[in-house]
Amino acid sequence: MTDYLQRAENVLNKINELAAISDDETCINRTFGTEAFRQGSHTIQTWMQDIGLQTRVDAIGNVRGRLVSANAAAKTWVIASHMDTVVNAGKFDGPMGVIMGLDLIEHMIQVGKPLPFSIELIAFSDEEGVRFHTTYLGSKVVAGSFNNSLLDKKDESGLTLTEVIQTLGGDLNQLPSDALAHEHWLGYFEIHIEQGPVLYERNVPVAVVTAIAGQKRVEISFRGMAGHAGTVPMDMRQDALCAAAEFILDVERFATDNKQNLVATVGKLNVVNSASNVIPGEVTCSLDVRSNDAVTLDTAYQKIHELCASLCARRAINFHWNLIQETESVSCDLATNELLAQSIQESGYEVIRLVSGAGHDGVPISQVAPVAMLFVRCFKGISHNPLEDVELADIAATLNVADTFINHLIEQYQ
Repeated sequence: MTDYLQRAENVLNKINELAAISDDETCINRTFGTEAFRQGSHTIQTWMQDIGLQTRVDAIGNVRGRLVSANAAAKTWVIASHMDTVVNAGKFDGPMGVIMGLDLIEHMIQVGKPLPFSIELIAFSDEEGVRFHTTYLGSKVVAGSFNNSLLDKKDESGLTLTEVIQTLGGDLNQLPSDALAHEHWLGYFEIHIEQGPVLYERNVPVAVVTAIAGQKRVEISFRGMAGHAGTVPMDMRQDALCAAAEFILDVERFATDNKQNLVATVGKLNVVNSASNVIPGEVTCSLDVRSNDAVTLDTAYQKIHELCASLCARRAINFHWNLIQETESVSCDLATNELLAQSIQESGYEVIRLVSGAGHDGVPISQVAPVAMLFVRCFKGISHNPLEDVELADIAATLNVADTFINHLIEQYQ
């Protein structure tokens, strides 16, 4: 009989080992293309090699390991999550799914059951989009939807994505061939922390993800007039920071009034040439709007733009609105979800179905394959925060459910 607690301990040990690899000694910070990213990539590839997978790092930096079926005509089932982090991150968001996938495959190898399909485990290189303000770089390459215009994007230091890929040793000409051909896809499965409080409040370890919310990301620049803080009268100022502050509160108020199926966040603010004795002349901020309903998302986006235009006109502030990224909401595959729900029930847990407000690599993958996701309970739903935590018992429960799910898949395709 499988000792799921022992397997969970092995998973947690690897999660801790990877969390110790960071560009910042005071927190977890492993964004795309950095030295810590390179070290983390090497560690993951070594783990894959240790269990006997055929491994490679593709041009965008995805770490990929294959367990090949004896059936020459077999298609591929992908198990994946991401290895990059936000700044000052928790240790479970992304890496937990990669390392659990590693454990699942190692267990299959040990059992020795013939596979009717090949399995590819992928640690996606950039899901968070921190460095270049665009998400899903790794999964877009695998899905064959990578847009070469992204290669010209620059990070805050002025380095282009092209330069970072080349520094990693990636060949730009290889990006198209790194896609898994459409005819080879069988399905996609990802394990991820919930990043929300539902499972924690209901004291249930796992849930089926039914859909992933669509989102729009915007960068907004407010341009007023810099001036001396001691000499310009209050009623004659064009204060860009005050305009940005009012906009932020307008966003919060609008999203709160429409909270049934909408969230909106301003998470980044930059005061250009800031000083305590200078009226801010230019400010940029981010805007992140999400909903799993396309009409709600589009309506909210337009309304928030109108609120911004109105307050800027009233304050004599110019603004520039730049839509950086938009993704449509994605429905997870119904048939695969039913198999996942059956696996949860057979493992002895209540079946809960949740919509993910967070984005995941399943968004671009859904264009080429059926997508299934399993959420795992996390402490108070906290994520993107060092307090992010998952209990050992919940890791064990997840492995139990995932084993059952994979076994059902094997039976289905034999």
